[in-house]
Amino acid sequence: MSTVNLTNEDSEYMQTGDMDMTYISTSSQQTELPGGAEQQTMRVYLRVRPFSKEELSDKEDLDCVGIENSQTVTLIAPKGSANMKSSEKGIGMSLHKFSFSQIFGPEMMQSEIFEATVKSQMSDFLDGKNALLFSYGVTNAGKTYTIQGTPKQPGILPRVLDATFQYIGGHLYDGMDLKPYLRNDAQYLEPDQVKQEKSAKAAIFASVKEECEPLRSSGLESCSALTSNPTEADGSQFALWVAFFEIYNECVYDLLQASLCSKSKKRSSLRVCDDGAGNCYVKDLRWINILTLDEASKVLQFGNKNRSAAATKLNQSSSRSHSIFTIKLLKIEDSTVTRISEFSLCDLAGSERCNKTKTFGERLKEAGNINNSLLILGKCLTALRNNQTEGMKNSYIPFRESKLTKLFQAVFCGKGRASMIVNINQCASTYDETLHVMKFSAVAKQVVQVIPDKPLKSLAPCLVGRDGKPLVKNGVIDTQALESFLCEEELLDEEDEANMSLATENELANMIESLRTKLLAERKRNLVQEMEIRNEMGDAMLQQLMESEELRSRQIEELKESFEEKLENTFEIYKDAIRQHAYQSAMNNLEDDYVAFDEFIAEQDKVETLKRKVSELEGLTSSIGGLCAVPTVDQSCQTHPYKSTEAAGDDRCKHLYKEKCAIDSICEDKQQLIICLEKRLKDINVTLENTRDGYLEKSSELDDLQRKSKDQTESMEEILWQNVDKDREIASLKSELAKLSQNPPMQLRPKRGLLANIRDAVTSPRKTSTTRTPRKTAHP
Repeated sequence: MSTVNLTNEDSEYMQTGDMDMTYISTSSQQTELPGGAEQQTMRVYLRVRPFSKEELSDKEDLDCVGIENSQTVTLIAPKGSANMKSSEKGIGMSLHKFSFSQIFGPEMMQSEIFEATVKSQMSDFLDGKNALLFSYGVTNAGKTYTIQGTPKQPGILPRVLDATFQYIGGHLYDGMDLKPYLRNDAQYLEPDQVKQEKSAKAAIFASVKEECEPLRSSGLESCSALTSNPTEADGSQFALWVAFFEIYNECVYDLLQASLCSKSKKRSSLRVCDDGAGNCYVKDLRWINILTLDEASKVLQFGNKNRSAAATKLNQSSSRSHSIFTIKLLKIEDSTVTRISEFSLCDLAGSERCNKTKTFGERLKEAGNINNSLLILGKCLTALRNNQTEGMKNSYIPFRESKLTKLFQAVFCGKGRASMIVNINQCASTYDETLHVMKFSAVAKQVVQVIPDKPLKSLAPCLVGRDGKPLVKNGVIDTQALESFLCEEELLDEEDEANMSLATENELANMIESLRTKLLAERKRNLVQEMEIRNEMGDAMLQQLMESEELRSRQIEELKESFEEKLENTFEIYKDAIRQHAYQSAMNNLEDDYVAFDEFIAEQDKVETLKRKVSELEGLTSSIGGLCAVPTVDQSCQTHPYKSTEAAGDDRCKHLYKEKCAIDSICEDKQQLIICLEKRLKDINVTLENTRDGYLEKSSELDDLQRKSKDQTESMEEILWQNVDKDREIASLKSELAKLSQNPPMQLRPKRGLLANIRDAVTSPRKTSTTRTPRKTAHP
């Protein structure tokens, strides 16, 4: 049974340092090598996505991408892009040219792209060879549309399936007892296993909604012209098996597992294993046998429902994983698989810059893993190109650094034909990302693939006996061959045991003496080595401790200085703040009622003057009252003058009394202001006391740090003394070793028990030779 390997890889976002020049390469060249092998460069196609209405409204159409002919495209850096800024500084160029195997403009249809890109690979796949196609580009460039399409405009994958069914025609193997196994083999299934396969298939089809429009052959009329019915004998039949999985955050998940429908359950990741012959495969991956195009459509729909997707700023339905749809075609003759071919179509997640897609959290982690896997793919292709360049030293190819490159390593190494479709958009805002994609495609186009003319024989590990016959036939262990192989192994062990002979007594004594000498020498060497290691470790530890102590001392001094400086600054800030606050408060309170000192003294003088006048008037009033009490003859005549004088004195007293009341109110206001200022001074004193307490606390912390430093210094001194003691012990051990090396080796004292046992061991076979016979096993 011959087998073939399939690989699928796509890489993105690879930066090359010296690729600011024009990128023009010749079209895909194909040469014949001795032995019929075919050598050609990887086919790289370019598809340009048309503008959307939103992009046109945002004025993204700045003529950044210009298609010159069917194989050459020109990129012109728009204003504001990083490339234009670099070119203005004299770094790099603002215009770049790239060549491709073929370029498809925005007006190209899905059928035309399938006809031009997959036709040769479909022929190889139907002839028993492996094929790989992957779409590559930035996010929101149309990669998923190119691979899968829509029900009205099917992509490459539905057209490949339709072309395969048209090729098979009526030679479809309807049994499910032959299933792909590992990477290149097939296995026979028992009846109960066939039932399990049918039930799993039915569960997938039952979960797919019937209202969704399936793929119809009417939309795939162009596929029929690519293939013809098989020309093999009527006894040949074909079985078609498909698998659908994704690589999400560097973990492989099966998209055809029925348990994925329950979102409450966590998905279990699958392992990428090696079959021992350099072929990687996904362990426990589910394969579904499909008989019609409608079944294939349901499988694809079920897998897309489980695929990881999320909305970003640039794409409302952005793929967050690399999805891989694998088709295996088994050619069956007389219930035996004679040939296996494989076709993988990989829809890679687009590379993105997080500052443009506005991703964060889980989306940010996904973007990092996507960019990392695409970067590793770019490194692999660059290493392949450099290794194929004359004069370049072969470098390591990091296939195993990513699940994506590990799975499809065989295809890039010649076990299949690989091609790539580069998808780009014409938006000016994503020009820099598009330029990186184009630079990567220029590297991929220079990778040379050597395809053997004949299909390779199975490279899967095979268990064989000593006669060269395989122990595994068609995936089933041959029990008779295995028993024969085990019997031969047992026979060999018994014959080897029967041919063994014992040494003589002198040989054993010499052997013991030699072993004893070697043991002493080995012990001496180990002791010296141990002392050297201990000494080196002690010196290194001492040096490390001294450096650590010095570092701690510097840190403590720096902390002390910084704390003191901070305390001084804080104290000054507090003082300035208190002064400012007191001054501002006083000014706010005294602004309206402020009286100058001179005016205040003048007012006090006026008050004193008024008081004196009041006292004089009171004395005058009392005197006037006495005069009025003395009767006179002319009293009636003098009544009128006295009354006028008394009225004038009353008016003056009232005026003086009013002035006194006003002065008393002013004095009371001044007294209240003095009381307010005293309260504020008390608050300032409390703040100063709190500041002093904080300073004392910081001082206590500094004292604690100094005590800790002192304790560490004492512990360092103890460690140094211990180290000195260890050095003394090492010196004493060296002296003892020197004494041992000077003394001659001790003479061996024969032990009677040991020699007696040796004589018994030597003579016992001779004495019992008449009764013991060598073991021989007769074999039929």
